[in-house]
Amino acid sequence: MILDKIVAATRIRVNKEKSKKSFDVVKKEALNTAEKLSYKFEEALSKPSINFICEIKQASPSKGLISDNFNYKEIAMEYQNSGAAAISVITEPDFFLGNRDYLKEIKDIVTAPVLRKDFIIDSYQIYESKIIGADAILLICSILDNPVLKDFFEIANVIGLSCLVEVHNEKELDMALNIGAKIIGVNNRNLKNFKVDLNNTIRLRKLVPNDKIFVSESGIKTKEHIDMLKANNINAVLIGEELMRSGNINLKLKELMS
Repeated sequence: MILDKIVAATRIRVNKEKSKKSFDVVKKEALNTAEKLSYKFEEALSKPSINFICEIKQASPSKGLISDNFNYKEIAMEYQNSGAAAISVITEPDFFLGNRDYLKEIKDIVTAPVLRKDFIIDSYQIYESKIIGADAILLICSILDNPVLKDFFEIANVIGLSCLVEVHNEKELDMALNIGAKIIGVNNRNLKNFKVDLNNTIRLRKLVPNDKIFVSESGIKTKEHIDMLKANNINAVLIGEELMRSGNINLKLKELMS
């Protein structure tokens, strides 16, 4: 399964990073970082109507290379100038061609909050996320057990990172609710076989209290999709590939936001 391969590669990557900079050093740097308790990501997604988290994504295992002209800083600025509530930056290098440096450089030039999109399986990555400038991290329930998810969520809270807790089914939704997740994202793509079903969002929305920020992820392509999600009380959408392939990010976002 591709997800197992990604997680295995991530473990190798994290161990290499630890050999260059120890866990203790990274933790200390994160705890000393200014503006520890900002939670800008959560604030940005709390605005009325539907908020857009626009993703910077060069490639994916299911679609291959998405953008061969990958000026990530230019894309980030275009997202911000076109009304994105937040910017998601994929930092996973082996399967998505992401890079931590992309996030650091983007954070230096935008005012919108930035989500680090990666496969977080070690608390080292949470502290590292704070150091490189992330405002929020992704926690994927399908690759974490209950105690680890709770531990990661609490660590992020202590250092002022919001958590987008990603679920795909009822069992994972229970995990997210049990730890007190404030932002719940439903991935419409099954990470085991990469099939997409937008109705997954609608089905799970009915099981979540309205005081949670509810995000729909993957498979969102048209104004009709946005209207359907609005009608079902979705607070935000995470959209990347459709924008990256559009050829005109500003025009595509105007169409989706109209």
